[in-house]
Parts: sequence; structure tokens; C-alpha cells
Amino acid sequence: MTQGIIEIQSMLDINNGLITATQITNAGIPRRCLSELVVAGKICKVDRGIYATPDVWEDEMYILQYRFSKGVFSHGTALYLHDMTDRTPHTFSMTFPHGYNAGGLKNKNVNVKYVTHSIYDLGISDVPSPYGNNVKTYDIERTLCDIVKGNNTCDIQMVNTAMKAYAASSTKDIGKLVEYAERLRVKPRILTYMEILL
Repeated sequence: MTQGIIEIQSMLDINNGLITATQITNAGIPRRCLSELVVAGKICKVDRGIYATPDVWEDEMYILQYRFSKGVFSHGTALYLHDMTDRTPHTFSMTFPHGYNAGGLKNKNVNVKYVTHSIYDLGISDVPSPYGNNVKTYDIERTLCDIVKGNNTCDIQMVNTAMKAYAASSTKDIGKLVEYAERLRVKPRILTYMEILL
């Protein structure tokens, strides 16, 4: 086994089974080592310049996160990641800061949202994907605020189910929810839900 392949396998271990051709080049490893690993079935090409071990290959959310590092899973996708809905998303929702070029997502089954930089970071947390890899998503309080806004991708039944589950949760943080609701300008709607459910 060549030194380059050993180095790539070490990098794959550090990066949870993902690596880019750029990382290989920056490390001074010949790109033919990538080709050798693909031919041997040790890694798969998942996107332009992105390679993954076969166990990571299926984790579409993790690969999207890796490819579009500024993206935060939000709205219905965040509800799914927080176990607040039983609906598996047909389309992923990801939120980006204004100005970020997410044009590469056009054919990736992703509903792209943009927010101002002042609220982009609000409530970002790490949650395991269905395959166990950590991905960035908004915490449940931020997600509830996002889904009650107009022009969102969640229907009223999904919103009601999520609100009821949150109200019954032992880990709810009403103070944080109200603080987020104020910053995101949805406080009246959030308070209406909470008055009914609590």
C-alpha cells in the first residue's frame, strides 16, 4: 500500500469518511491514489470532487452539509431531525446567510432559504442525521419560530403537531422560545399557540 493511500485513509478517519480532491491536492498526495481507492471499492465518488467511504455514501444530509458548509437544516427538515414529525422530508430545507451562492443546489432536492446575517446563527446546533453523523440544524425553538412564519414549507397540520409535541416536552425552554420569537418577529403567533397548549 502506498504512502498516499495510507494518508488518504487517515484523512477519511478524521473527516468521518468524507474527503475532497482539493484536500488531497493540498496534502501533496497524487490524485491517482483516489482513483486506486475508487477502483478497489474503498471509496465512492459522491459529487464533483467529493469522495466517501461506502458507509457514508448513503447519508445524503451529511454529504449536503459537507458540500455546502454554510447550510443549516431548517423548517420541516429540522422538525424531522428533532423527532417532532413522523414525516420523512421529500425535499430538504436548508437556510443560508444572504449573499451565499447556493446555486449548486438547484438539482439537489433542496428547498433553499436565505436569512440576514443577524439571525443566521441564532439557534444553530448539531444533531445526528438518521445515519448518525452530526449535521447543523436549528434548535427546536428556532425551528418553531421559522415554521409559523408566512411562506414556509410546512402545512398547518405539521405545525400543530410540532407545537403540541413541544408543549408536552420536558426539555422545552419557553423563555428561549419567546426570546427567539421576538427576534424573528413572530412573537404574537408563538404566544397564541403557547396560550392554547400550555
